Amino acid sequence: MSKEKDVNKDISRLVEEAMIDSFDEELEMELDDSRLEQLLDGNADSDDGSSASLGRGVYFRELFRLQSELIKLQDWIVDKRLKVVVLFEGRDAAGKGGSIKRITQRLNPRVCRVTALPAPSDREKTQWYFQRYVPHLPAAGELVLFDRSWYNRAGVERVMGFAEEVDVEEFFRSVPEFERMLVRSGIILIKYWFSISDEQQNLRFEMRNRDPMKQWKLSPMDLQSRRRWEEYTKAKEEMLARTHIPEARWWIVEGDDKKRARLNCISHLLSQIPYEEIPREAVKLPPREHSPDYKRERIPDDMYVPAKW
Repeated sequence: MSKEKDVNKDISRLVEEAMIDSFDEELEMELDDSRLEQLLDGNADSDDGSSASLGRGVYFRELFRLQSELIKLQDWIVDKRLKVVVLFEGRDAAGKGGSIKRITQRLNPRVCRVTALPAPSDREKTQWYFQRYVPHLPAAGELVLFDRSWYNRAGVERVMGFAEEVDVEEFFRSVPEFERMLVRSGIILIKYWFSISDEQQNLRFEMRNRDPMKQWKLSPMDLQSRRRWEEYTKAKEEMLARTHIPEARWWIVEGDDKKRARLNCISHLLSQIPYEEIPREAVKLPPREHSPDYKRERIPDDMYVPAKW
């Protein structure tokens, strides 16, 4: 009974930490640079990189710094008409979505977009395996982030029995050539695998299970991934061994610490594409035109959203 109490206490503490992290995420979405400076002025946490948890002040400052660099990279991609594909793979709850959110947070959705395909339809199941991914590849001046990709075949489809072994073997034969073809066509292809420990995934699933605002994230497939941890590990190891090629190598992101994983991933992504700041022309707002005979019409009160706050 005492051991069960200790486990519940640990989980309660982790749930509380997860809630604080959620608040941090909301702050990231709402704060602009000047307000962040005011908030953290003189109160930034110090961190030498060795502490168990990254200081909030350090995290925010580094996140905003890296996001400002991402904007420069975005401008470079547009100016040089680059075509960039970034794959995000990893176990459930490893932190892929959180990192993707921080990358896209301040970028132009017309330049940077996220592709997260659902399960294939009956028609798509009869197509060439890579066919449904091809329409989502970038044109010149675009950055596409795949939240899971064609590597589903080597992972979830294989482990859950959605693909026959002969199909998996054909995938392993085809994917290196497919990726070499993409690179030859001028696409910059970067592949990330988010790694998470058995214990940390279990804790994150348990937190989702106990947090009403995150229970929707815990799918039946997630439960199966917990039960089949070793099968997923074997599938991952073979996938990395057989698809780590010079033209499109894998990069491993340690994901047990979500904040560090986000910063490390963004920093590394920036290092993969040499870029420079593109000068922007100064913008001068034109004066508004005024028509002496124009009279603004009154909008009926019942058309307004009630002002409860």
